Amino acid sequence: MAMLSFERKYRVPGGTLIGGDLFDFWVGPFFVGFFGVTTIFFAALGTILIFYGAVLQGVWNPWLISIPAPNLEYGLGAAPLEKGGLWQIITICAHGAFISWALREVEIARKLGMGLHVPIAFGFAILAYTTLVVIRPVLMGAWGYGFPYGIWSHLDWVSNTGYTYGNFHYNPAHMLAVSLFFTTCLALALHGSLILSAVNPEKGESVRSPDHEDTFFRDFIGYSIGPLGIHRLGLLLAINAAFWSAVCIVISGTVWFDAWVAWWDWYIELPWWVDLEGGVNG
Repeated sequence: MAMLSFERKYRVPGGTLIGGDLFDFWVGPFFVGFFGVTTIFFAALGTILIFYGAVLQGVWNPWLISIPAPNLEYGLGAAPLEKGGLWQIITICAHGAFISWALREVEIARKLGMGLHVPIAFGFAILAYTTLVVIRPVLMGAWGYGFPYGIWSHLDWVSNTGYTYGNFHYNPAHMLAVSLFFTTCLALALHGSLILSAVNPEKGESVRSPDHEDTFFRDFIGYSIGPLGIHRLGLLLAINAAFWSAVCIVISGTVWFDAWVAWWDWYIELPWWVDLEGGVNG
């Protein structure tokens, strides 16, 4: 409730990118804006098309509903509605909704006089999605390389794509992305638990300050990055996790065509191994 008094300071006209005062209003606590309207439009249309696809297939089990990408034979052309055309339109709707949401974040940040860190970070998530359904399929010459929209079918696609290249666990960019995702979770767990412990002192004790938080981590791991630093680190880790996850898939089938385990042959071919017993020439 304390935030309601602050909201009056930025609920003023201005900061919009398109539409001016026409869409510059709130519905309850939610800012609308031109891009809020386009977000609702594209999200609603895409959802309706997914249900339309379920009607065509006669499948209502939410685990089994699937909107597949066009067959490879259609290349980068438009496919018939029931043979991948729905997937193509839904992909357009998804991009319309995601990009609109990011631009709406820009407008909110402008109203608050904030930096654009949030929409930029969300932009990397959009990049990861776009890489899977647009960039990689275009590079490989067919929309059919995009993943299907469904729960089980999507998981099957992930598994099949991974094993197409031997084992994705050997993909170096995949290793880096997974490590960054886990590190992001670790950093957020350490930060979140520290904040909770600081603001929930024992009965009769006062809430602890950032100095206490810094001291804890100096004692715990020998160094504290500080209250601002941990948020910058979390942003950097999350952005890199999304970026390298996009890299790991886009280079599979475009730059590297063999099993990923073979990529590591460079290591055993280093000159200092060649004369060792069991080495390349041993």
